[in-house]
Amino acid sequence: MNSSDTNNRNVRKLRLISREFAGFEASFGVQAEHFEKLSGWRVEREFEEIHKLYDRMVTSREALSGAHDLFLCVTDWLPEAIREGLLLPLDRFLQEDPPEGWPDAWAPSMRGLQTGEDGRIYGIAYHDGPEMFIYRSDLFTDGEERLAFAREYGYPLDVPATWKQFVDVAKFFTRPEQGMYGAVTASFPDGHNNVYDFLIHLWSRGGHLLTPDGKAAFQHEAGREALQFLVDLIHKHRVVPPEALEMDSVRSGDYFAQGGAAMMWNWAGFAAVADMPHMSKITGKVRTGLIPKGDGPQGRHMSLNIYWILGIAAGSRNPEAAYRFIKETASAEMDKATSLCGGNGTRLSTWRDEEVRRQFPYYEHIERVHQQVNSPPPIPEYPAMNEVLSHMVNDALRLKKDVASALDQAAKQIDDILAHRRA
Repeated sequence: MNSSDTNNRNVRKLRLISREFAGFEASFGVQAEHFEKLSGWRVEREFEEIHKLYDRMVTSREALSGAHDLFLCVTDWLPEAIREGLLLPLDRFLQEDPPEGWPDAWAPSMRGLQTGEDGRIYGIAYHDGPEMFIYRSDLFTDGEERLAFAREYGYPLDVPATWKQFVDVAKFFTRPEQGMYGAVTASFPDGHNNVYDFLIHLWSRGGHLLTPDGKAAFQHEAGREALQFLVDLIHKHRVVPPEALEMDSVRSGDYFAQGGAAMMWNWAGFAAVADMPHMSKITGKVRTGLIPKGDGPQGRHMSLNIYWILGIAAGSRNPEAAYRFIKETASAEMDKATSLCGGNGTRLSTWRDEEVRRQFPYYEHIERVHQQVNSPPPIPEYPAMNEVLSHMVNDALRLKKDVASALDQAAKQIDDILAHRRA
């Protein structure tokens, strides 16, 4: 046995599993290198497609196996993960050795969803959305485009405030012969953006997912308008590329960054991707704003508050070292690194940092967006509900079912899921 084999066997290792995303791979790379220099612990990193990540870590309970020390977990999964004992509570660590500035260095919206019904804290926010409206500013400010739009639609070209205006602008910029569509959506049925798109449209029209007593409420007028709108973008207005049905949030963000669409609503991190010269053809031409609202009296600008937390897998053999990595990664320096690598840091200091804002102007809007957000219900049954909603949206988008039938069937299934909770 040579000396390198012996050294490799003696290296102390943490094992981290995350959703696959170039921004996460880059930021965890920086943070792992920093932590190894600081502590001597090597952080081995694995990146998995989002659906498979849930199936492995939550459904198959791999978080208990000892194969991983650190688990990047989205807040949608947390109630189930907490109920099933898949994450370790951090309260003892936070009391004895809190991260820099804890807890006031984070906005309240970045601290609530990782707190269980038992009052204990199961992770620290690592990557924030939020979903924002993202658009090509060069197209909106072009003089000829502005004149042509005003002639065709009778009002000035501007960032759309309502969904009706969004359709007008999307139609105007849809030019398939030039490789350009008015918009791009993330419509792949991965239970992620296809569901979140429906929720944003539902909420922006004043609708609700559930009634106060925990029954389906999304199958009524606002829900019908929301789902029909998503179907019509692809099949009626044809302002979205047909291949959007196979795009998740990452692929749709890449499509936008390559100049294929004028607008999208997506996670703010994809505005960062579109401003990175080595990843984008439209660097310096990207701006963000509020997501459009419904056109009726109940219309409101809404975004989605979910985020990714870094927690300790319950089967970790190195929980003390795992917490040290979480604490160090939550520092102002390392949180800023998350943003500079293409993710979204979660500390107020990162959101307000001048260097970050110069590179990614959308950070100027994040705190404002967080004033108008909603979240999926923080209950253990939500992942099962989410799967129903994902099938509902996919059936409608692929014209397997009409909108009303898809909504009604999903509402009945969700009522059945929640009936067990009430029993």
